[in-house]
Amino acid sequence: MKIRSDSPQEKAPVSNQKINVIGLISDTHGLLRPEALEALGGSDLIIHAGDVGDPQILDELRRVAPLVVVKGNIDTEVWSANLPQTAVAQAGSAWIYVVHDLNALDLDPAAAGIHMVVSGHSHKPSRQERDGVLYVNPGSAGPRRFSLPVSLARVDLRHVPWTIDFVELIPRTS
Repeated sequence: MKIRSDSPQEKAPVSNQKINVIGLISDTHGLLRPEALEALGGSDLIIHAGDVGDPQILDELRRVAPLVVVKGNIDTEVWSANLPQTAVAQAGSAWIYVVHDLNALDLDPAAAGIHMVVSGHSHKPSRQERDGVLYVNPGSAGPRRFSLPVSLARVDLRHVPWTIDFVELIPRTS
């Protein structure tokens, strides 16, 4: 795994560990549910697409797997000063670009050789492909917003096309 970010304070960790499963989480807003930790178990890498809300969440996620994280619009306190706005992670042959708000995407992912863009912000889980690039939003794993699901996603890189599974953490009530 190689990680690059726009933060000069962060060094690019390199690991020989093969990454087969990536856990995607976003918009925790200070709440890391036990169901989220359970669903992220077995991940070789976790990507948090911002709006963390509490630095302890990052500590908990790092206990599960190596972590790539970007700053979201609510991450404004001192503890989040060194979180990058964007990050790039390499998992095997896959290059993954991470940004909190897709509207802040500052490059053409296909032209840059990016295979997947992970974002948050909207709280809406989604998966779509454009110009050969997979765009994934795991949804919000934090407090429920409106009638949107409380969710995260898991990406299995072992087979092409990659499998994206959305995990609803808290069932919706009718």
